[in-house]
Amino acid sequence: MSMISLKGLRHSYLEQPNGDEDWALKRMSVDWSDGGAYALLGPSGCGKTTLLNIISGLITPTEGEVWFDDRNVTEIPPDQRNIAQVFQFPVVYDTMSVYDNLAFPLRNRGVAEGEVDGKVREIADMLDLSETLHNRAAGLTADGKQKISLGRGLVRSDVNVIMFDEPLTVIDPHLKWILRSKLKELHQQIHRTMIYVTHDQTEALTFADQVVVMHEGTVVQIGTPVELFEKPRHTFVGHFIGSPGMNVLPCSLDNGTAYFEGHAVPTDHPVAHKAEGESLEIGIRPEFVRFTEDGIPVQIAKVSDAGRFSIVEANHGDHVIKLLVPDGQAMPSENARLHFDPTRTQVYADGWMVS
Repeated sequence: MSMISLKGLRHSYLEQPNGDEDWALKRMSVDWSDGGAYALLGPSGCGKTTLLNIISGLITPTEGEVWFDDRNVTEIPPDQRNIAQVFQFPVVYDTMSVYDNLAFPLRNRGVAEGEVDGKVREIADMLDLSETLHNRAAGLTADGKQKISLGRGLVRSDVNVIMFDEPLTVIDPHLKWILRSKLKELHQQIHRTMIYVTHDQTEALTFADQVVVMHEGTVVQIGTPVELFEKPRHTFVGHFIGSPGMNVLPCSLDNGTAYFEGHAVPTDHPVAHKAEGESLEIGIRPEFVRFTEDGIPVQIAKVSDAGRFSIVEANHGDHVIKLLVPDGQAMPSENARLHFDPTRTQVYADGWMVS
């Protein structure tokens, strides 16, 4: 296992990149601690797979360095990095048995057959594959084959990092939950560094101790699931994480106080005067908005039943504000007004949180 450090990393697929839009990965420096569980989270095209392939050695970055502990591996080929990678679509040898598929990475490295047998059976037991060890892989379902892919990544004890690139995309939704839980359990057992790439916030937040959120080639925030939810450093994080996402509304500033459409919106600290040209917004999650007797006047436009609560869409002029109302709580029929929890209300300048 290794600590992974990306130092001043930047990458473009063009020979002579010019503008910011020419860079698939903007400049970044990131550290992953030895033995941690991490997720790379973001929409398609944000640079997740490019970053994963740079770590694995499939791509050499245009600028910057990749370090495993105190070793610069930027120019070292993939087969010398001791990395296990599990891809979106299961890669298995259909003509081999489940046992031989799991044993293949070890036999390929000359591991003694007695040790191979012990590791294969250990991993098969972890992944509930013991009953099918002597079956041909061709007869397995998609989730069974993906378990083999996971197992081939886990069976080696010499890997620096195990990387998963959208590994549950082809899996049935119910089985996704089972495999995701199993993967989290396995990490807690073997304590190897794992990096999990996904566009699915549920997968990222349930698997990872630390989530790296990417947007348009930039790492916009690294944090625990709680930190990403409660203190999104960028409006994209607020939009992308949470269901429904964070309310983002235009605002102005006057003597450190934020105003939305002429209504003062208290925050837990005064906000410095904005720089010229900045676009100012306030962000507040629906969980921290409530009806009140005084506050921002709105008209209720839509109420959706979500089980333990209702998702309410309220309009103030052309702006939609969402809030969550607990099941059974009365809602005003007219003259509705909203209050934003000051301790949960943030001001953003050009998308970035103002400290």
